[in-house]
Amino acid sequence: MADHIILTSDKLIVEEITNLVSSPDCGAVSLFIGTTRDNFEGKQVAKLEYEAYTPMAEAEIAKICEIIRNKWRVKHVAVFHRLGVVPVMDISVVVAVSSEHRSDSLEAVNFAINALKSSVPIWKKEIYCESGEAEWKENRECSWRRSSSVSYPYKVL
Repeated sequence: MADHIILTSDKLIVEEITNLVSSPDCGAVSLFIGTTRDNFEGKQVAKLEYEAYTPMAEAEIAKICEIIRNKWRVKHVAVFHRLGVVPVMDISVVVAVSSEHRSDSLEAVNFAINALKSSVPIWKKEIYCESGEAEWKENRECSWRRSSSVSYPYKVL
């Protein structure tokens, strides 16, 4: 069993990440692939820029992986997040989980992306096409957001 936690400025290659979690004794590999969309609240987005406090982000992702291993029967977990500039349609984040049966990996992937957005210190800046202006965006799910009323059925340590 292995956890692969990578924060990188390199392009994320889904096939390579899938291969990291694939195993002959697993009947399921579940993925979440997050991409940069070209719009937000009526504004045309040119690209995103991500920044992170890497040691803390990696530690928080490791906690998420530990929770997954305690809750579901999974073999491998991979969480890759891009840093730096991510153009429209490029991949920003990949979560991949393998398990013997699909329900464990599907539930674990759903938990992982929600926990990542709510607890991991990765910040996103949107750069808009028309004006060239940029705006730092706060995840609506983030746990440190004052007005957040989002709750999850699993505790993030």
